[in-house]
Amino acid sequence: MMAFSSKPFRFDNKTPFKSAQTPTRVEPLYKDADDLNQQLDALAARMDQAQNRMHADEKYGFLVVFQAMDAAGKDSSIRRVFKGVNPSRFRMAAFKKPEDTDLKHDFLWRFWQELPERGNIGVFNRSYYEEVLALRVHPDRLDDQSIPENLVPKNIDTLWKQRFGDIVHFEDYLFRNGFPIVKFYLHVDKQEQGKRLLARLDDVEKQWKLSPSDLKEREFWSDYMQAYEDTINATATKQNPWYVIPSDDRQNQQLIIANILTELLEALPTSFPETDKKTVTEQRKLIKKQDS
Repeated sequence: MMAFSSKPFRFDNKTPFKSAQTPTRVEPLYKDADDLNQQLDALAARMDQAQNRMHADEKYGFLVVFQAMDAAGKDSSIRRVFKGVNPSRFRMAAFKKPEDTDLKHDFLWRFWQELPERGNIGVFNRSYYEEVLALRVHPDRLDDQSIPENLVPKNIDTLWKQRFGDIVHFEDYLFRNGFPIVKFYLHVDKQEQGKRLLARLDDVEKQWKLSPSDLKEREFWSDYMQAYEDTINATATKQNPWYVIPSDDRQNQQLIIANILTELLEALPTSFPETDKKTVTEQRKLIKKQDS
């Protein structure tokens, strides 16, 4: 099996992302279930080691953003990929519709509150990108944000361009302060999503996850695809690229994500602090003395 390369999935503004021309399924990176689990476990061990080094170094934090249509596999991928990560150094935040308190602040405010500390990994299950995705598909929701009328551009497209710029500046600021961001868009086919939604209805334990509003959103599929395409092309940068993950095969999806995360975490210029030999000798003597 060939060595893994993240290049086919990476978009950093060199090549434009085109939703309809980007595959939702690729050749599997695993032979069978045993091979899949062995690879994922090995990557988890490497990721844990890289996280330990990052935590000891205390220079970098690491933010992972997941965006996708419903049933694309965000939750299952987060559970499996981060299975081996030390939970005390891991922070996960899932974002729903903004609450009243959130709407009293700027659109990025609630996301600032959940950023990881140095030495930690943070995961956003949906994110500030909803502010240029869901709101773009449903611009009437902007009324809830109480933006002064004189500051709202007459041309709504101008507002989205402004927000793209705000997001890029926000991410550049974090990058320059030692918080690189990896952004995953889980790219799933509409028919595959439909199969998964039907499967939910066949599973008593998962029926609650499907609401009438979820099905209503499917009617805007083409609008969302255009919104994702424009958003990725406007916010993909060299420092904080997007990774578009073929997601019709959930197992392959998880393996691709795990490979990318391991590659990026291991590439961080972090190291375990060294303790001088004199200190180690003194500490060893102290421990033996305490136990005598």
